[in-house]
Amino acid sequence: MDDARRIVAADEVPSDGTVLFTLRNGSETVEAILTKLDDGAIVAFENACPHWTDVRLDKGSGAYVRNGELVCQKHGATFQRDTGYCDFGPCEGSILSTFDVTVEEGDVYLTDDAFAFEGLGGSGDDDLSSGSRIDFTGS
Repeated sequence: MDDARRIVAADEVPSDGTVLFTLRNGSETVEAILTKLDDGAIVAFENACPHWTDVRLDKGSGAYVRNGELVCQKHGATFQRDTGYCDFGPCEGSILSTFDVTVEEGDVYLTDDAFAFEGLGGSGDDDLSSGSRIDFTGS
């Protein structure tokens, strides 16, 4: 595999959270998250809730996982970690966008040809979801 497409070591991807990383498609950046499934497989989703696309699931410290599902802390929507399907909340029935990744020799690589790996962490763009909207974080 190409080292420029290496995201992270597979054992650094948690099953009870996420790893945030940034992709590039031409001049645009997209945030994505990795999570490890119960069977050890690793999947990648866009780091945006389909209900309000300016809301990030992972704001830099890992997305919240409850009962094995990703949770949007802004409005409580839950997403199945294997498919990204929203099974509860205002965006019920929608599906998180995915990115192709593979694990090879203990490392996770981006295999989605439409994107280039930019780096670990967020894109540096402001999270527009803050403000007066109600959230489920308790703050």
